Amino acid sequence: MPKDLDINIHHLTRVEGHGNIVVRASDGQVEKCVLEIVETPRVFESMIEGLSWRDTALLTCRICGICSVGHTTASIRATDDAFGLTLTPEALALRKLMLLAEEMQSHVLHVYFLAAPDGFDAPSVIPLAASHPEVVKRALRLKKLGNIICETVAGRHVHPISMIPGGFTYVPPREKLLAIKEYIESLDADIDATVETIASMKDKFPDFQREREDLSLTRDDEYAFYDGDLKSSKAGVIDPHDYEQFIHEKCVEHSTSKHAYNVEDSLAVGALARFNNNYEKLNARGKAAAEAIGLTAPCYNPYANNFAQTVEIVHFYDEAVRLINELLEMDLSEATLTPNVTPKAGRGVALVEAPRGLLVHDYTYDENGICTKANCVIPTGMNLGNIDRDMQKYVPEVIERRSQDEIAHDLEMLVRAYDPCISCSVHLLKVEWV
Repeated sequence: MPKDLDINIHHLTRVEGHGNIVVRASDGQVEKCVLEIVETPRVFESMIEGLSWRDTALLTCRICGICSVGHTTASIRATDDAFGLTLTPEALALRKLMLLAEEMQSHVLHVYFLAAPDGFDAPSVIPLAASHPEVVKRALRLKKLGNIICETVAGRHVHPISMIPGGFTYVPPREKLLAIKEYIESLDADIDATVETIASMKDKFPDFQREREDLSLTRDDEYAFYDGDLKSSKAGVIDPHDYEQFIHEKCVEHSTSKHAYNVEDSLAVGALARFNNNYEKLNARGKAAAEAIGLTAPCYNPYANNFAQTVEIVHFYDEAVRLINELLEMDLSEATLTPNVTPKAGRGVALVEAPRGLLVHDYTYDENGICTKANCVIPTGMNLGNIDRDMQKYVPEVIERRSQDEIAHDLEMLVRAYDPCISCSVHLLKVEWV
């Protein structure tokens, strides 16, 4: 018989930031189904305006403590773009290694500590330390890898300091790179075990489909994460400087964060979007991981973002090994020099794949290198509308065969699957008072 629902999950757990899941249904008809974002708005764009080019990345890396390398990379690449700076091959390899390390570290954090408890029917990762200690220890070893690489190359993992426009101020000596190589190669078996663990819990996540528009970077020569063109699964490929043709923002009543849309009224970014758009560019081990998990492109099950992150852990691991070996063959002395940067008036745009998806930093500088305008578009903000649409399709499909508690748990898992960084997504609107 038709039933009523009254779900109000206040401050969803195992996500970053604060969001509420609210569902109301009467006689089997869904009246309200949204993810309320209740974080206080942040004012990073207005704080960037007026800063010198030397300081923009020092501020914007504070947007997120989990993705600080991603924000630093996007910020510095925007300044590089504005001033027409080019990198040496050594500097480019170091930047890519840092970003790969953060991707792995963040994905391990999410897959093992935030999503896996649902696969093990546990309320959190804490009980898993007793019931599955080998899984938790493996997660800690893998998470440590990202920290080691970023601390060695960037000076510290959270809020890196050695990467600057045009290059680096410091490059680790050979013995430290060898230490990274030794540690990373010691984790090879952990990578295979990760795929086995996640594949074993695949059936714990709902089999739900909703076609959507996927946005990501794309390149002809690699699985894009550092740079590339902007690809929409429904609108084609454009130059990243024209990102505003694909990424439009709007306000909604139930969220302090804006929602994004393009072809339809929502879009998706993140590991699954990258996988769908760029599957053919995965390395051999990444493709093997996808096959072992049973993940094929395109996949429109939002819960599968957990599986796409696992595939990316595998892919990025082998890419990190390759980059370490390349760096050990390079003469890093040139990359250690502080570049001679001459600021000039202009606009710089950088799109980077942060762990949670496409990240945009867009700066305009005056002739003295002072930022006069800034725009940052955050991955979670781009996903929020899509989360609502997923929830609004899922609940009517299961309302007659799932209990209220089961539906509530399914929706929690759905939101968590996007790996949201909610507080990062909330940027203050510019309001004109009349």
